Amino acid sequence: MIATELAILAAEPAGSINTEGIVTFFASNIAPILLAVLGVIFIGRASRGEISKVLTSSAIAIVGLAFIAGAATLFFVGESIIELIFN
Repeated sequence: MIATELAILAAEPAGSINTEGIVTFFASNIAPILLAVLGVIFIGRASRGEISKVLTSSAIAIVGLAFIAGAATLFFVGESIIELIFN
């Protein structure tokens, strides 16, 4: 009886999470909205004459996008890198 209870506890989950679908959803829906909001904020600041703050914020946003692009590249190329290192 204990062996069957352990087998039930160690059973594989019935479903799986579609991580590629989640990443695609964020890349196609959420990221453009966030970039549009940043653009509106930058235009609003620039119209008030706060050019230095706009340039600083733009530089920070560009660095953030570079980190996101690097993480996405690592996400898709990571398996190849691991195979190169450990084979």
